[in-house]
Amino acid sequence: MIKEITAKTLLSSARQPDPWFGIKYTMNLYRGCQHQCIYCDSRSECYQIEDFDHDVLVKANALDLLRDELPRKRVKGTVGTGSMNDPYMPLEAKLNLTGRALEIIAGHRFPVHIITKSDLVVRDADILADIGRVYAAVSFTVTAADDDLSRRLEPGAPPTSRRFAALSALAARGIYAGVTMMPILPFIEDNAENIAGIAAQAAAAGASYIMPGFGMTLRDRQRTYYYAQLDRLFPGLRQQYEARFSDRYSAAANDARKLERLFAELCARHGIATHMKHYRIEEPVRQLALF
Repeated sequence: MIKEITAKTLLSSARQPDPWFGIKYTMNLYRGCQHQCIYCDSRSECYQIEDFDHDVLVKANALDLLRDELPRKRVKGTVGTGSMNDPYMPLEAKLNLTGRALEIIAGHRFPVHIITKSDLVVRDADILADIGRVYAAVSFTVTAADDDLSRRLEPGAPPTSRRFAALSALAARGIYAGVTMMPILPFIEDNAENIAGIAAQAAAAGASYIMPGFGMTLRDRQRTYYYAQLDRLFPGLRQQYEARFSDRYSAAANDARKLERLFAELCARHGIATHMKHYRIEEPVRQLALF
């Protein structure tokens, strides 16, 4: 169900930019997500989204808030979107909320970092190229090299091949684009073939970077939903998770160190960075007092 809500604020601020993604200001135009990835951490109780799997809440006043809040930011830092939900979920094709937000961000010359699983982002290539004169990055989340597996794990999202096609289109426009290869699900995606396949496709698409995460989180409601999906899609695998991880918060990939070494070798071979370049914040100049 799609519901409109009125938000009190839009941009949340961090004291320092995120060390992985370089994000200073987080922007969520929606709550909930239509991509329905079986492993999504946003189902966790701490995020207070009551019915993550059925409701998408649209912040009806988001653009007004952005117009008000953005020019009042004294520090020009990267506006990030896509960590709690996908800003290019299917609903965005109709509402164009993300596209219109990018126009506002461009008008104020703020940098931006988008994390998505959708090729719909190509729609906004022109505005991203404009923002890119300051700084614009688009990271495509890819966890499975194979389309069939990506469809099973991320049923509402475009398959892997469409994400790489979109990455290629953006890279051809000179837009800084790469891959967030996370999470890598234990017993499902943590094998050399999958990692090598992602690296090869990323290289062919012109990715500037791949940022890996060899494992996943397993928190309260997230764990409950994920285990139910394992029972449906991979019978018997839940028992392996329970035996190995019990009630731990994190679940590391099998042979994670070995996969990390393989990944580093592959990226070096393909000439792909394993971290992304961030926008460098310029602190406002303070005038010194004479007395």
